[in-house]
Amino acid sequence: MPDAEAVDVAALGSRVEHDPLFPERTNVEFATVQGPDRIRMRVWERGVGITQACGSGACATLVAAARRGLTGRKAALVLDGGDLVIEWRDDDHVIMTGPAALSFTGEIEDHLVTVPAHRAAAA
Repeated sequence: MPDAEAVDVAALGSRVEHDPLFPERTNVEFATVQGPDRIRMRVWERGVGITQACGSGACATLVAAARRGLTGRKAALVLDGGDLVIEWRDDDHVIMTGPAALSFTGEIEDHLVTVPAHRAAAA
């Protein structure tokens, strides 16, 4: 698209996610090719809404752009949560490189965890 920054991700993402074309809903990536080795991408995730990043969506976006001749087979994808480098190798593997960071920690109380009967019997 011409300008991923200008898109109303909440409105358009929700509309596409729930379109009848996708009976089980879908993730939506909004991407602008900024050069042969750079793509700006924003993310709407199915059932969640706007998110900071989506690794599988970034990989798919690079492959789609490269197949259309808009980028090379390796590019930086600039996401709200940070940059990823995606490479679509000649053996058709797609490699994602980028930083990893802890985003949440928590504890679940024992009474909220259910164990399936077949596993409880084995324990």
